[in-house]
Amino acid sequence: MSPRLGVNIDHVATLRQARGGREPEPVAAALLAQSAGCSGITVHLRMDRRHIQDKDLRLLREVLAVPLNVECAATPEALEAVIPFKPHTATLVPESREELTTQGGLDAVFLQAHLKGVIREFRQSDIKTSLFLDPVPDQIKMAAKLEADAVELNTGTYSDLPLGADPSYELSRLRDAARWASKLGLRVLAGHGLNLRNVGPVAEIPEIEELNIGHSIVGRAVLVGFERAVQEMLTAIARKP
Repeated sequence: MSPRLGVNIDHVATLRQARGGREPEPVAAALLAQSAGCSGITVHLRMDRRHIQDKDLRLLREVLAVPLNVECAATPEALEAVIPFKPHTATLVPESREELTTQGGLDAVFLQAHLKGVIREFRQSDIKTSLFLDPVPDQIKMAAKLEADAVELNTGTYSDLPLGADPSYELSRLRDAARWASKLGLRVLAGHGLNLRNVGPVAEIPEIEELNIGHSIVGRAVLVGFERAVQEMLTAIARKP
């Protein structure tokens, strides 16, 4: 069975914020993605609110029929902002104001004491927790020890391989990490940098149940429309490499 597709709509909001206006509307993009067959919507509520705004979360919770996954930093400010909206899942990610996009996975081993409290607060609010992690055994084991509900494996290194490079090593890391996570009772998701060209081999990893993809879908949507861009990605996920 092919993984489900979660569509990240952050960069629809990036276009809106570039002019400080109201268009394009990320909630409308989310509804189009839902209509096209995606299984969830992901947004990243950053500390600097560079794209998604609090009002977007409120509207998304009101109109979506599919689960909402909110990426956020593991900070008191993020907890205060996210918990009132009661998303289905909160994915904890590393965050820096200087980065253009998320760089690398969360260091759950180093942050274990802090993350334990954050995960507990989300659980008390009936919000499932996922950790965005590099495919490293110690990080996966720590996610299970912290009683997270899921891990999202960072596919960034795999996705950034030059054209023509051998992906075998990076794919083996993802396969092994997915297998470890599943054996430890964690739901397994993956994402970062995936596109129509490279998604197939990752979608073939049996333990991965959902792929979260944003930038490539939004970029493709500029050319072909949002629903078609989502449908093309769904086809690429379902196709054997």
